[in-house]
Amino acid sequence: MNELKVKEKLTEFLIEDIGCGDLTTDSLGNKDQWIQGHFISKEDGIFAGEEIIKLGFSLISKDTEVILFKHDGDCIVKGDIIASVEGTFSTLMAGERVILNLVQRMSGIATMTNEFVHILDGSGIRICDTRKVMPGLKIFDKYAVTCGGGYNHRFGLYDGVMLKDNHVAAVGSTGDAIREVRKRVGHMIRVEVEIETEEALLQAVEAKADIIMFDNRSSEEIKSWMRHVPDHIVTEVSGGITLENIHQYRETGVNYISIGALTHSVSGLDISFNIASQKEGEGK
Repeated sequence: MNELKVKEKLTEFLIEDIGCGDLTTDSLGNKDQWIQGHFISKEDGIFAGEEIIKLGFSLISKDTEVILFKHDGDCIVKGDIIASVEGTFSTLMAGERVILNLVQRMSGIATMTNEFVHILDGSGIRICDTRKVMPGLKIFDKYAVTCGGGYNHRFGLYDGVMLKDNHVAAVGSTGDAIREVRKRVGHMIRVEVEIETEEALLQAVEAKADIIMFDNRSSEEIKSWMRHVPDHIVTEVSGGITLENIHQYRETGVNYISIGALTHSVSGLDISFNIASQKEGEGK
């Protein structure tokens, strides 16, 4: 992740949550006590978010110390201490929820991604994400996918051409849509097209698409249609892929399987932040 972008987003999130101050902690009268807290895993999974922990507390106060026991992509089991943080009570309480929310979400995404990757292990098929991410969380969500062993699809509308059904409908045909785009984009831009019928596939091959996505097609259909696809064209499957049915696509011969659920339907991994000690009268 780009550190500047991460800092910008974390600053925005912390300002939103803290507002003009932490009313609860500031009312206790011990906000300057020097304390230690631990991030602890409450279930098994894949950890993602070490930069969130390191940078998050430092944005509130430079006078904090973070020790990481786990790193992005590491397996964690219930009871593992992921990281320890030392700082004032007010600093730790101000940052814990925003940081924890992001780390839980990212670790949940990494864990789900890894489950899909594990099922296809040895097949040569890569798991990738989609643009179905929460606005504002894209850099975190997509990074988390890579921590789980997956790959990133395009980040936005700006970094790749992807002709979907609405684009094709507006132009008239799959072949015409590809040719229209080819007239206007540079040679460095690859063109992907979504297809749902065998006729559309044939048009895509004839018009020299770089990437062909089989959208909501069964594994049997894809196996049959792959005979039309030259080796130099990258192939992708998307739509309706779950942990329960992904094994059906192992033998299709495609290069990628993109899964929107990695980011739009993920459950956060259960991680807690607990105060370990507080030293009366100590400060730093």
